[in-house]
Amino acid sequence: MIVGYVGYSNDDYTLELQIETLKKYGCNQIFHSKNSTSETKDIQVLRILDLLKPGDLFVVRKLKHLADSITQLLQITNYIREKGIMFVSIQEQLDTRMPTGKITFKTLEMLDEFSRNLIHERKVASLKTGRPRGRNGGRPKVNQQKLHEAISLYFSQKMTVVQIQEATGISRTTLYRSLKKIKK
Repeated sequence: MIVGYVGYSNDDYTLELQIETLKKYGCNQIFHSKNSTSETKDIQVLRILDLLKPGDLFVVRKLKHLADSITQLLQITNYIREKGIMFVSIQEQLDTRMPTGKITFKTLEMLDEFSRNLIHERKVASLKTGRPRGRNGGRPKVNQQKLHEAISLYFSQKMTVVQIQEATGISRTTLYRSLKKIKK
């Protein structure tokens, strides 16, 4: 069975033209989404893929209609591969039935892993260089004396929360979080 998926795109062909392209490719069934967010698109695509059996072919006109990032694309294509489903993107001429399509996705996996490792290394390096300058990462420590003062002012009801925030420098969120802990 050859199943097509048409994703919404405001700068591309209309849904009808995408559907026509997939019909010409030979799709027996065509699913589509309109104005979907990244999360709802993922759910829709996974529901479609759950209908497919090993050996079926899943076709999209463009990769951007299937995923919004390389990571998301790799998650979907890994799921497709694990289920034994074949995948084709017409525009990019990617076909997992061919060795070049398999190599392309392996390359994307390596680039995605490289990118994640690079981000992690930069974060670690930034923390190491920042520590000697007094930057430890994370939220700054709350001045406990000022926090107690802010809590006292809150319970005295002499000032509004905004006035307490201005007087003590304690944020509204920190004050409310501390009050919540006290009430427990």
